[in-house]
Amino acid sequence: MIPLPKIKFETKIVEHEGKKIKMPFDCQIYPEKSVEVKNRFSGEKTTMPGFAVSVYDVIIGAEMIQDWDTVRLGLDWFKKYFPKQYMVVLD
Repeated sequence: MIPLPKIKFETKIVEHEGKKIKMPFDCQIYPEKSVEVKNRFSGEKTTMPGFAVSVYDVIIGAEMIQDWDTVRLGLDWFKKYFPKQYMVVLD
């Protein structure tokens, strides 16, 4: 695998339930207020805001290309801001 250059982007800050949450990386933010996501192995479901689904999708894509730094960044973000959803779809 050819290592990809690390590019620093300005990350966005989203407001959720009165809190400001910094996105872990620059990504397209889905506008939906609530999205149901299913664990790809167990089938268990959980609901999360669209911006969290954006992070989830980047994590899954980063796994596919073996970009472990991005995976770790996303997992740590999920554990901090959405621990219950993390336990359902990423643990």
